[in-house]
Amino acid sequence: MEERKEEAPVRPRRRRYRAWLIAAAAVLGIIGAAAGYVYANLQPAAKGEPVRVTVPSGTGTLQIARLLEKSGLVRNAAVFAGYVKYKKQGSRFQAGLYEMTPGSSLDGLVDKLNKGEVVKEEMIRFTIPEGFTIQQAADRLAELGILDAASFTKLTDEPVPASVHLPEPLPAVPEAKHPLEGYLFPETYEMKKSSTGEQILERMLNEWSRQLEALPEGWQDKLKARGMTFHQLLTVASLIEKEVAVPEERPLVAGVIYNRLKQNMRLQIDATVIYALGLPIERVMEKDLEVDSPYNTYRKEGLPPGPIGSPGLSAIEAALEPAATDYMYYVTRKDGSHKHYFAVTYAEHLKNIELSKK
Repeated sequence: MEERKEEAPVRPRRRRYRAWLIAAAAVLGIIGAAAGYVYANLQPAAKGEPVRVTVPSGTGTLQIARLLEKSGLVRNAAVFAGYVKYKKQGSRFQAGLYEMTPGSSLDGLVDKLNKGEVVKEEMIRFTIPEGFTIQQAADRLAELGILDAASFTKLTDEPVPASVHLPEPLPAVPEAKHPLEGYLFPETYEMKKSSTGEQILERMLNEWSRQLEALPEGWQDKLKARGMTFHQLLTVASLIEKEVAVPEERPLVAGVIYNRLKQNMRLQIDATVIYALGLPIERVMEKDLEVDSPYNTYRKEGLPPGPIGSPGLSAIEAALEPAATDYMYYVTRKDGSHKHYFAVTYAEHLKNIELSKK
């Protein structure tokens, strides 16, 4: 009789196959669960009210993602960071304050960060007219609720910050009421609402660097030819600004000022008396002319210690290019025109005074 070979049992092979199927199912289950988890966390966060998020400069993608998760803008920081990397984004994210709405798509958040669509900071706007003194400028800022008047005035008496670039170093004039009087350029300014008094003052002082470019070429050479400093130019210009309302008369009044200085005559300008008094008066009385002040040009010879207000470019141009006349006097016409009568001699001046009264 022949012997039959025994067949190998098949059960162990089937067991290995089943084990493989179970393992594969487990892996697929894990992958599916992971995919489901990622998918779920790639969905927009629950809708809500807009929130603000500040992204500091130099913040990395994962840190930004954590800020967004904390604010309820994304469901999971790690998933969002991975999504950003997968999309090859994140390198152009910009710092700043953002306003974002929970429920926005991830692509929408990424786009906003790429474009730097930050919240526009609230601005303040104020105007300092030509001729304004430091006190008037401080009062204007206080009226608008921007700064305290006393605090701002105090700032103008402190040393000029190193960040300020004036045409010439500020001279030390002990008799000056305020060292920076005349140096606050008259202009309409727009600045961030969060600006400090120091920043506002710096902005107004540095405005000179930009505005003086509008003056005729070679103006500094003309200034040197007159033997004047920029401080003296501002002083003359401030007198013109205060005295003259009609632009075409400014060179004429400038000429009178220089003619009297050459003759060592007192300037006798009412505006300097008003500044010395520090009172908002429109008409100077005889008793006012006796005020004891270095700014009183009825009692003191030469220019006052410094400007009596902030002159505009028109007044500065007149101080640089005075009219070549022999006029030594002028008096305001009292006909509402704000113009003046000019005279060479005192006798003519007296006649003009009488004419003005009529």
